[in-house]
Amino acid sequence: MPVIIVLGGQYGDEGKGRVVDLVARKAHVAARYSGGNNAGHTVINEFGESRLHLVPAGIFYPDKVCVIGNGVIIDPKVLLEEIDDLQSRGVSFEKLKISDRCHIIMPWHLIIDRVDEELRGKAAIGTTARGVGPCFADKVFRAGIRMADLIDPEGFRERLSFVLPYKNAVLEKLYGVEPLSFEEVYSTYSEYAAKIAGFVTNTAELVQDALDRGETVLLEGAQGTLLDLDAGTYEFVTSAAPSSMASGAGVGIGIGPTQITKVVAVYKAYQTRVGNGPMPTELVGEEGDTLRERGKEYGATTGRPRRCGWFDAVSSRYTFRLNGLTGMVMTRLDILDQYPTIKVCTAYRLDGKVTNIFPSSNRALLRVEPIYEELPGWQKETKDARTFEDLPPQARAYVQRIQELVGCPIDMVSVGPEREQAVIINPII
Repeated sequence: MPVIIVLGGQYGDEGKGRVVDLVARKAHVAARYSGGNNAGHTVINEFGESRLHLVPAGIFYPDKVCVIGNGVIIDPKVLLEEIDDLQSRGVSFEKLKISDRCHIIMPWHLIIDRVDEELRGKAAIGTTARGVGPCFADKVFRAGIRMADLIDPEGFRERLSFVLPYKNAVLEKLYGVEPLSFEEVYSTYSEYAAKIAGFVTNTAELVQDALDRGETVLLEGAQGTLLDLDAGTYEFVTSAAPSSMASGAGVGIGIGPTQITKVVAVYKAYQTRVGNGPMPTELVGEEGDTLRERGKEYGATTGRPRRCGWFDAVSSRYTFRLNGLTGMVMTRLDILDQYPTIKVCTAYRLDGKVTNIFPSSNRALLRVEPIYEELPGWQKETKDARTFEDLPPQARAYVQRIQELVGCPIDMVSVGPEREQAVIINPII
């Protein structure tokens, strides 16, 4: 009964979706366990280019059960739009299952997210303004609305009757915005519920039953470990609970930690970040612009340009150890094909001292100077490589050096955005 976790080892946008899309062919169940529609996974396969925000990346295989676990929060409007788009291109949703314990993004969450960012001014976090943070806050504050409430007409009316007056008071008195109409919210969300109800079930039982049958379960994380609420660059982090680490996967899907057999993190061959917050290896000016354009580094959710920089082995060692990784995946190696030399950050210099520790303080992270090692580039295309030996010698040396610096074996190297553009070193499943 193998359970494999695929998560992000950097600041998100590492290419988890394309990895899950490839690996899911050998799984029985593909499940998303955390985050909301602030995450965006771009997948290219026989259905074209798809941007997934809530639907698990295993959805393209009609024989796979695809689960949105209880750790995911759902904007019903976004989910239905995503389903409609994929169905129009021939994707089957017969085996999509949604946890009845998922929390729901409501209209006040979107308003609060936007106004809060405006009030923060220069201290803005750089959220996606999708209402995710306020929804998770309500989950913790015990003022949330769950999928089980939403699909029960009387239960939804009762829950909304309790929550909305409180939220309207907050909107009016704290934020100075107009209150929301009970009947409008109830009517709109009841329509969403009618369309979603057929997918909703007790997904924890479903996954446990699959494991009892000896089936393989693939768990897909959202965002990246460096954006984790506890382990990341707080306060420039995601508000997702459970965490963006492997330790949150069981909580977010409804299984115990002893049932997890493999943890694989995805890392780009370089580093990117969307939004505010420290990023020690960030390249500014022409160097950063060049890497961004070569990699077409723009957010799948917001379209915002990503900040780009060289691979950071210090932060990568940190996330390797936090997650107890059994393997790594390196994506986007092909983006570095044209570089004559490539830099890797092997340590930091902080206040005159060399350190291999990823600091907890953002003030410290903003002061660190990356210490770089230069490696020769290969200046040859890698997009057609399918075995490790197909890669140019310098590319193989780069992969091996990253493996040494992080301390974790690299199981797979992605050399393009399409499903089959991958070098499999050690099969993940």
